[in-house]
Amino acid sequence: MIETVDRIAPTRRPARHAAGAQRWRSLAFLHWTFPPEVVRPHVPAALELDLLDGRAAVGLVPFAMEGVRPSWWPPPVALSFLETNVRTYVVHRGRPGVWFFSLDASNLAAVVAARVGWGLPYVHARMELDRRAEAIRYVSRRPSRPGALDLTLVPGAPLGPSAPGSREHFLLERYLLFVERGGTIREGQVHHAPYPAHAATVDALDDTLLAAAGLPAPDGRPEFVHYAPGVDVEVFGLRRVSG
Repeated sequence: MIETVDRIAPTRRPARHAAGAQRWRSLAFLHWTFPPEVVRPHVPAALELDLLDGRAAVGLVPFAMEGVRPSWWPPPVALSFLETNVRTYVVHRGRPGVWFFSLDASNLAAVVAARVGWGLPYVHARMELDRRAEAIRYVSRRPSRPGALDLTLVPGAPLGPSAPGSREHFLLERYLLFVERGGTIREGQVHHAPYPAHAATVDALDDTLLAAAGLPAPDGRPEFVHYAPGVDVEVFGLRRVSG
């Protein structure tokens, strides 16, 4: 059984030195929900599923990463690339966060660094982000393994920062990530202002990333669709929290 979940504490900036900085831009948030028993086998036993109305939410989130650098790198040599992650939501000892099934990125150096340094399941992909009038098209194709995305999204009316307790806050405002390495759970944290969320609609979608992660291919369009123009992010290093 999940302990009492504190959804506010992770939104506060940690009282320690940030390991790096990034800017996240043009974020699309697509979510489907599944029975918990479908998602449970893909998540470590040490993590509880964080359920939305009794179902496990799975998110598909493509976006642009800009100014990606460790804290000791000067800004002029920061990296910029595209990323798409497939994720679900979990709780560890009352702290809610994200479990990543996969993270595709268009920069091979960033993929290697994140796999080695963070133990995250990054995959190299060829990616595009193209603005077309009022729509945004996200494209991702892995050159050496299954998994692709072709999404056209139309951002809609601004919703503003998500209120605690709302569905949008549950799906969007996630500041912790968990990784498992050698039977040990480690927690990473990011800090940023609340997303300036927008409603959004899907104009076209062709996705095989969920199926490539071992999840069922979604039956139909996503249940929840949001967009955010972007936030500036501080990244804090991994901490061992169990094992």
